[in-house]
Amino acid sequence: MVEVLQQIINGIAIGGVYVLIALGLTTVFGILGIAHFAHGSVSMFGGYLTFFFVTSWGFPLLLAILIALLVGLMLGVLIELLAYRPVRDANHINAFIVALGLTMMVEGINLELFGHEQVVIPTDFSRVFNFGGVTIPELRLYVILAAALLIAAMTVFVERTKTGQAIRAVAENRDAAILMGVNVKTIPLVVFAISTALGVCAGVMVGSLFAIAPGIGEGLVVKGFAVLILGGLGSIPGAVVGGLVLGITEALAAGFISSAYKDVIAFVVMISVLLFRPQGLMGKA
Repeated sequence: MVEVLQQIINGIAIGGVYVLIALGLTTVFGILGIAHFAHGSVSMFGGYLTFFFVTSWGFPLLLAILIALLVGLMLGVLIELLAYRPVRDANHINAFIVALGLTMMVEGINLELFGHEQVVIPTDFSRVFNFGGVTIPELRLYVILAAALLIAAMTVFVERTKTGQAIRAVAENRDAAILMGVNVKTIPLVVFAISTALGVCAGVMVGSLFAIAPGIGEGLVVKGFAVLILGGLGSIPGAVVGGLVLGITEALAAGFISSAYKDVIAFVVMISVLLFRPQGLMGKA
């Protein structure tokens, strides 16, 4: 039982990262109907940037994360303005091709600026807490708490603020939102800024817990879309549930079967859910 609890804790930590990736993806997809494949590479850019600020310029970790977040916000705005806005009203295949091209472009920028070496963001969180035989490294605990705070903040923003209500209005009925006075040109900018900021946070978590390396972004965005499908497209609670289910499933598979099969088992669980509930765990029929 202790080993099961240990793997569940591990799964919650990586599940929190998946949730942040999925929240960024589901916000963009819900508003614009765009599969933002570059989201994983953008997340890795945020992680690389944080690593650079900490190791090369000697910034404290929190300051480095804050600056990376600000850069991420601006990058999200630029991506919407320069990449997706010109093809917004074109055929969906145009946005699909732009998303794939943007992925390769961001990956190339990461390689050019930061190299091809695997890097780990250094932290001072080295303590290990023990709760009844279940050990929780300090860093993993902070990752879980940070993910929970970001999820809560995102939920409050979408549900309680005027901007969040405008985002939901545009997602539900763009024409009606225009009639109600919503500035539909500004909303996509806000969505991409928030999405990219969440991605940067996820990239920092991956870089601190594991490592950042070329190609990780693509795998991360695939997991993000798996979470969307598992939890239900366009559903924030679904993204949370789906991310935790996927993370815990992977951790249990790695702990009790083999880490080589954790991805396979996780996707088997996702497919099994879709066979019996095609709209996902929290999606509408």
